[in-house]
Amino acid sequence: MATKDFNTADSATAIQTIDRVVDVIAATAPEIRAGLPGRRIKAEETNPSGETQMAADVFADDLLCKRLGGLDGVGEYASEERPEAIDVGTGDLSVAVDPLDGSSNLKPNNTVGTIFAVYDAPLPARGTDLVAAGYVLYGPIMTMIVARGGTVSEYVITDESNYELVRDDITLPDEGTVYGFGGRVPDWTDDFTQFARDVEKDPSRKLRYGGSMIGDVNQILTYGGIFSYPALESAPEGKLRVQFETYPIGYILETAGGSSSNGEKSLLAVAKDDLHARSPLHIGNSDLVAELEAALA
Repeated sequence: MATKDFNTADSATAIQTIDRVVDVIAATAPEIRAGLPGRRIKAEETNPSGETQMAADVFADDLLCKRLGGLDGVGEYASEERPEAIDVGTGDLSVAVDPLDGSSNLKPNNTVGTIFAVYDAPLPARGTDLVAAGYVLYGPIMTMIVARGGTVSEYVITDESNYELVRDDITLPDEGTVYGFGGRVPDWTDDFTQFARDVEKDPSRKLRYGGSMIGDVNQILTYGGIFSYPALESAPEGKLRVQFETYPIGYILETAGGSSSNGEKSLLAVAKDDLHARSPLHIGNSDLVAELEAALA
C-alpha cells in the first residue's frame, strides 16, 4: 500500500503530530487498563449506534478525548461513543477512536482493545485520508500495533511513560493458518456460508474467534489467515463502523502486506458520508481475501 502524501503543506509538522498521538495512546493505555475494574457495568446511556455503553467505554472515551484533544496539530476528535466529531483545536489532522473495542468482553474478562485512526482531513473522512492507524491490545501483555510511514510496528507498553519496540516492519506470514468469522451463523448469507465451510475444510487452518475484533485481528497479523465480520441477512452493512474500525484495520493489514475488503473492494476504497456508517469487513492474506471476493461475486 502506498503511503499517502499529506494534504497539509508542512508534512514534518504532521509527522510530529502523529508521533505525539502515538505517545498519548501509549501513555493513556495503562490508565485505561487500570480503570477497568469496577467499570464492568452498564452505563445509563447508549452510543450513537444504539448499543448500551459500559461504564468503561465512557471512562476511556473521556480520557482519550481530553489527552488527544489537547495536542497541537489535532483539529478534530471523534469516537464511537459520541454522536458527532468535536472541534478540539486548529490543527489539520483528525483523530477517530474506538475507545474500548470489545467492551462486552469485560464481564467474562476476555480481550479488549483501543483502536485509533489519524486522518489528514475533516471527519467523516475517507480511508484514503488515513496517515496512521493502530490499536492497543489489553491482553496478558499490553501491546500496541502502529501503522505509519508505510510500515507496521509492535510495541510492548510497560508503564505510563515507556513503550518498547519489539517487532518492526511486520508483514503477514505467507501461509495463513487461522480463521475467524463473526455474526450469527444462521444470519450469514448463503454465499458467505459456503465460503466459510470451504475454509473450515482445510486441515491446516485453525479456528480462532474470541468476540473482540481487535483480538481476532491480532491473531491474523500474527499467524496469517482470514477474519471476517460479514454482511448479514438482518444487517447488509454488517456491524463494524467505518471511521473507527474498518478503515484503520484495513489500513494496518494492507500496510502489513495483506488485503482488506468489504466483499467487493478494498475497505480503504469504501465511501461513506455518515460518521457512524458501517461496512462488512474481511481482512487477511491476499489469496484468501481474493477467494472471498470471488465467492461473494
